[in-house]
Amino acid sequence: MVLETLNPMQYNLTSLVPDTMPVATVPILILMCFLFLIWNHEETSSIPGPGYCMGIGPLISHGRFLWMGVGNACNYYNKTYGEFVRVWISGEETFIISK
Repeated sequence: MVLETLNPMQYNLTSLVPDTMPVATVPILILMCFLFLIWNHEETSSIPGPGYCMGIGPLISHGRFLWMGVGNACNYYNKTYGEFVRVWISGEETFIISK
């Protein structure tokens, strides 16, 4: 008798979730999407360089400097974006100026 009351298969789990649950999740999802867009919004910079893109840009540019070395990475960014470039090294915005 005790085992029958502890058996989870005899309970209908869908009856435990209220019917209003899907209706309540839609505004929450919309609010989360809106907050995500605000969090990722960035003022466009007039200085060329790789984009921020939710923090992936700084990771890529820092990884490129570690992998290629400072000289080769600077040459790559100067060929790609021009003489004045904004990159991230160790999480800090860094400007590369060359001619």
